[in-house]
Amino acid sequence: MKKHLVISALGKDRPGIVNALSKTVLDSGCNVEDSRMTVLGGEFAVMLLVSGAWNAIAKLESQIKTIEARLELTIATRATEARTNKDKMVPYVVDVVAMDHPGIVHDVAAFFSTREINIEDLSSWTYAAAHTGTPMFSMNMVISVPASVNIGQLREEFTRFCDELNLDATLEPSRH
Repeated sequence: MKKHLVISALGKDRPGIVNALSKTVLDSGCNVEDSRMTVLGGEFAVMLLVSGAWNAIAKLESQIKTIEARLELTIATRATEARTNKDKMVPYVVDVVAMDHPGIVHDVAAFFSTREINIEDLSSWTYAAAHTGTPMFSMNMVISVPASVNIGQLREEFTRFCDELNLDATLEPSRH
């Protein structure tokens, strides 16, 4: 029976971290099933969903402290289960662009949370607008909308919400 482990690591960005982590996973007899990796400021952050037989997962877990010290990372692990398919959920993509100001992520997250809509994936970043240099904010999200939700009504409420906060946004079915 396949076991699953989530590995989260954070450390100073430099070449070779992904290579070393993925080699440790492979050498333990495990497989990376899902991952997210990014550079935030000068730090590299990675989350891996790893699977393998119980003894391969145990072997990998026994090497965590060694790899943490060798790569100068802060690593946390957690046993997990394989994700079950969410029946009656429809994936939608949300894109938001606005002049940057505090609270955008919180406000958008609260909008969906109060409607029992789960955020599956979220990325955000800031940048300077072309020509003016105005600080801008951009966010991309994948959400799971219950099939029972009236999408037309949700879209209307979201549009009204975004207009009140001066956010340019779209809510579209996911193409994945």
